[in-house]
Amino acid sequence: MSRYEKLFADLASRGEGAFVPFVMLGDPTPADSLEIIRTLVNAGADALELGVPFSDPVADGPTIQKSHLRALDNGATVDGSLKLIRQIRAEFPDLPLGMLIYGNVPFTRGLEPFYQEFKDAGADSILLPDVPVREGKPFIAAAKKAGIAPIFIAPAQASEATLEGVAAHSEGYIYAISRDGVTGTERESKTTGLKDVVANVTRFGGAPVLLGFGISTPQHVADAIAAGASGAITGSAITKIIESHCVGSHPEPARVTDLEGLKKELAEFVSAMKQATR
Repeated sequence: MSRYEKLFADLASRGEGAFVPFVMLGDPTPADSLEIIRTLVNAGADALELGVPFSDPVADGPTIQKSHLRALDNGATVDGSLKLIRQIRAEFPDLPLGMLIYGNVPFTRGLEPFYQEFKDAGADSILLPDVPVREGKPFIAAAKKAGIAPIFIAPAQASEATLEGVAAHSEGYIYAISRDGVTGTERESKTTGLKDVVANVTRFGGAPVLLGFGISTPQHVADAIAAGASGAITGSAITKIIESHCVGSHPEPARVTDLEGLKKELAEFVSAMKQATR
């Protein structure tokens, strides 16, 4: 039984959904990043989605784009991200760890070495947001060879062929987006149509559905669960909290001004979001 399978089974037995925060590895520094991640888990995160900093994050809105830059300005690298994953896995052996990584990284490192090194570090799944399922065959093969669950995005307005492919090839969970566009809370999520989004994906079967994009309040989480999703992913709202406690802007390296204050605000936010899954 994979960590994801065990998680969703345990949550279902308690009548809960999953709350999965997204956080950028190394934002703003590796040490701060570890403290942030520990705070998220201790506040109730059921799993983590971890970003690897990249210079051209086309699927992300301005908030998360800036988190990529903060980490890169402080020297973040893929090897540094792998080191952080190994430490997170050592501290949280049972927690599902999903990665969000842009496709240039596996192209540069080679598909099979890329998936194997992330598996060895402790990752459970990898989502490449700029690789659609129709182009995913070599990535799927390399992921499965390494024992990594491939994750694909189910767009809100996707064709039947795309949704069928996403359901067939995503393992661990399916990332369904609540609305088209890029990540972020700049354009508020409209949760009234979530039931249709979830139903459109689940009719093809497959892994549990997690809803993301624009999920920024406990009500959004509650709406996602009520719509039939197995949980919700939140990234930009968390990243905004981190940004609000940082000084320095690109290309000047950023730093956290009040780590304890940041941890307190993050813990309160995650606790409220998790409570909304019950």
